[in-house]
Amino acid sequence: MHSLNRPIALLVVSLALIAGACSGGGASPSAAAPSEAPAASEPAAAATIALADNALGQIIVDADGKTLYAFTNDTDGTSACYDECAANWPPLLADGDAVAGDGLDAALLTTVARTDGTMQVKYGDWPLYYFAADAAAGDTNGQGVNDVWFVVGADGALIGQ
Repeated sequence: MHSLNRPIALLVVSLALIAGACSGGGASPSAAAPSEAPAASEPAAAATIALADNALGQIIVDADGKTLYAFTNDTDGTSACYDECAANWPPLLADGDAVAGDGLDAALLTTVARTDGTMQVKYGDWPLYYFAADAAAGDTNGQGVNDVWFVVGADGALIGQ
């Protein structure tokens, strides 16, 4: 029984560090981005977003079903999440035009320049991000983290804020 407690405790501590770090100014402890989510330096040629049914409602996901989030500290549609924050919350990047899937308003889908010159996909007022602690399609571990990270609905509004 003792051998099971240590891995569980390490997982809880790791998740607490990730969650607690990305609350205010965007800085956070380093954490590896999930292998399924594109790293900030690897934009997709044409990023596609889609709607997925989830316990939270219909939420925006990438083409592989990975949940995308908005950061309420972003202002005027530009990202405030860089460096260590972006390691925990990698931005959804695109080299070309982004593509809106069924049920999404293509007029709300744009891109916005990041300080490193890459283009981040934006839906409505919100640049979109992955969460490093989401391991699989449909995971929503980032929902509500520090009351600043939320999933986005088809209308571009944050869900659960």
